[in-house]
Amino acid sequence: MADPNDDFFRALPVFTHFEGVADIDNYQPLPDDWLLAVADIVSSTNAIASGHYKSVNMAGASVISAVLNALDKGDYPFVFGGDGALVAIPPSGEVRVREALSAVRTWATEELQLSLRTALVPMADVRAEGLDVRVARFSPSDFVSYAMFAGGGASWAESQMKAGRFVVEAAAPETRPDLTGLSCRWNPIKAQNGEIVSIIAVPDAAGSGPEFRRLVTDVIAISVGQDRDGHPVPVEGPTLALVFKGTEIEARATALAANRWRRKLAIAAQIVFVYILDKFGIRLANFDAKIYRRDLAANSDFRKFDDGLKMTIDVDAAHLGRIEARLRAAEAEGVCRYGLHRQDSALMTCFVPTPLMRDHMHFIDGASGGYAMAAMALRKKLHAGETTAAALPSPGMP
Repeated sequence: MADPNDDFFRALPVFTHFEGVADIDNYQPLPDDWLLAVADIVSSTNAIASGHYKSVNMAGASVISAVLNALDKGDYPFVFGGDGALVAIPPSGEVRVREALSAVRTWATEELQLSLRTALVPMADVRAEGLDVRVARFSPSDFVSYAMFAGGGASWAESQMKAGRFVVEAAAPETRPDLTGLSCRWNPIKAQNGEIVSIIAVPDAAGSGPEFRRLVTDVIAISVGQDRDGHPVPVEGPTLALVFKGTEIEARATALAANRWRRKLAIAAQIVFVYILDKFGIRLANFDAKIYRRDLAANSDFRKFDDGLKMTIDVDAAHLGRIEARLRAAEAEGVCRYGLHRQDSALMTCFVPTPLMRDHMHFIDGASGGYAMAAMALRKKLHAGETTAAALPSPGMP
């Protein structure tokens, strides 16, 4: 019999206005017996600097794909971090998720030449540190919802993984995870308002909950003043084009080497087929390319809360100047620390269990490093001695 706690995320109340991330009443504590599956790429900034930004994002999203597929595509809270990911899982899935993490670690090494760290951290250990993981459920559209994390526990779990605790070792060579539905077919999406800006703002050690919540509310309010709240994907979705640069990475995710050429041909054929359907306005059975593209924009996770505010937004100089001024003032007051990275495009990585359903999910990052580069800017501030916090961030929000 399934544990009713397995439905924890599905049972959470949904909020539909992003400003709700600053409302403490939207968050509920993760069950005591759950675990955090965490992963990140070692030296991701070096890989990005070498031009492997698509591979970095693909590896980060592969963790979500592998874990959700291992759990039969259940409804579990997760967050995509650009060069890594976190998924909260019930104890009933521990064995399967451990195997999935081991396999995705091996796959990332052998197919993407990226070193992936993976760990499973029990909530009991998180709470023993006086931290928590509280989860909220934000729905940007009628078809998907994304988890927001607060309490400091998720960041602590990541720090413990980097310190070598709770590690899930790589599987045997040539072991492969189930990455069904994972794709990277879209070209970088050019900024329309000015620049694509990836922002990370976290509580400083001295920052209190109410002060940081006010900062979050203010930054969101400024971004909402931008066209479509700064959404980097056009409302009608990205423009379809006969471009096949992502087929190699996707084929590596979904086919063994011996059959990879067939998979690449199949992906290319799908791209051509959808392009034709879209260009001529043809609807086939339950698939309408124009509806799919609009859903793609609506279902994207360009804003999130993961122990801090994270946004990849398309903003003009005036709105960006106001956001930076507010962040600088809060940093000077000891309320937050922040990192920011500018680029001219956004990048989309997708998890599409089936294109015939409308619950496909799309993960947004900046196309030249995005969150990874913003995080590096944030770490430089910390290493320069601007804070004495032992871990990032503090559990002050919400």
